[in-house]
Amino acid sequence: MNEVQEATSPATSLSGPATCVSKVELRVSCKALLDRDTLNKSDPCVVLMVQNNGQWVELDRTEVIKSNLHPLFGKVFGLDYYFEEVQKLRFEVYDIHGTHSIGTREDDFLGGMECTLGQIVAQKKMIKPLLLKYGKYAGKSTITVHAEEISGNNGYVELSFCAKKLDDKDLFSKSDPFLEIFRINDDGTEQLVHRTEVIKNNLNPVWEPFKVSLISLCSCDEERKLK
Repeated sequence: MNEVQEATSPATSLSGPATCVSKVELRVSCKALLDRDTLNKSDPCVVLMVQNNGQWVELDRTEVIKSNLHPLFGKVFGLDYYFEEVQKLRFEVYDIHGTHSIGTREDDFLGGMECTLGQIVAQKKMIKPLLLKYGKYAGKSTITVHAEEISGNNGYVELSFCAKKLDDKDLFSKSDPFLEIFRINDDGTEQLVHRTEVIKNNLNPVWEPFKVSLISLCSCDEERKLK
């Protein structure tokens, strides 16, 4: 089981005109990341940057997923979308050492991708190759960004989950469980809605309650299936 460290939230909105067109939720995943670690696989984290007055500044970042070259991040980026403004974004993927410590060594950088928020909203699902410095491809690494506009419904639900008598998958200690919730899209694909925190050495976990928007959970369709 891959270990997940919680995401931080240094910021959650973009500056812009007084009136935004809509709010947008972005979800991120990667495939075929470079393996920078000697003994294990990379521990990736995606940092979302926004261009402000010509300078790139960090807006938010995902959780860290341990030893995974094909991470599906649970963190949802919430942004204000301004139709007439060019909102430049940059997604940077790093191999994390320690607790949310972005490495300064060149080999900690797994690749980046630049685009505008408008491009992501228009495509709804953007898949781009990750680039290293000087435009060099990061092998076959790609990043996928899903966009969903939130308009007309600001409803949220609060959910809480627990489990009992889970199978013990670890040899020398109890399992470290976490829970993932997926919604089933109209085309039959699955989309991660939420990932809980990891509870160490516990076969009867009680996860912290969490809130999720109805748009994210089921597109406001009460009959939509979840997994």
